[in-house]
Amino acid sequence: MKKCLFYLSMIALVLFAAITPAVAKTYVVGTSADFPPFEYIKDGQIVGFDIDLIKAIAKSQGFDVKFQDISFDSLIPGLTAGTIDIVASGMTITEERKKVVDFTEPYYSANQAVLVKKGSGKNVTVLFGNHKITVQTGTTGDLWVEENLEKTGILKGKVTRFDTFVLAIQDLINGNVDAVVLDTPVAKRYMAENPVTMVAEIITGEEYGIAVAKGNKDLLDKLNKGLKEIKANGKLDELLKKYF
Repeated sequence: MKKCLFYLSMIALVLFAAITPAVAKTYVVGTSADFPPFEYIKDGQIVGFDIDLIKAIAKSQGFDVKFQDISFDSLIPGLTAGTIDIVASGMTITEERKKVVDFTEPYYSANQAVLVKKGSGKNVTVLFGNHKITVQTGTTGDLWVEENLEKTGILKGKVTRFDTFVLAIQDLINGNVDAVVLDTPVAKRYMAENPVTMVAEIITGEEYGIAVAKGNKDLLDKLNKGLKEIKANGKLDELLKKYF
């Protein structure tokens, strides 16, 4: 009798497992939500192109995502520490970053822009001499300013670094600095909503990628497969039209 009950219990467990849907794996996506239209806060929610992009990839590949808003320069340390699984935050693929994280295939191309306060009369000469510039810490704009203006001595003034572009733009509006250097599509978004204007575009030919921890091939393959699928089915074009 006991054996019979045991076998019946085993059959019941097998049947339960067969009819119970598998729980989708959830990945934590790190982003710095001050980078419109890629990621920003609206009505208390993180929204934007990158957010919709990773959601579309997740749907394509059968996993779930939840988002964590942290400072841009904390994203890669978060990956290496394992507190986040994915970075979707308008991150440029660079050789230095590729030493510590792995990137998907590129999904967007951009350059750098120079913003000044509207009506200030300033122009591209803000990049030279005794002018004050602000950037977001850890961004390619920050690296470009450091390599091309500070180290060369072309720029004599102070460079202020903020954790977010919101603070950088506000510093510009308040007249504390002469210019902000940031990615062109984001500069255009800030320009549409604030009294700032773009006076130059620096052709850097940057490409954005989604990042995972170094060596996480399984997740990287999923992301690349999903990216390929949403390119093929038109979803990526749909998102580009929506945000740009």
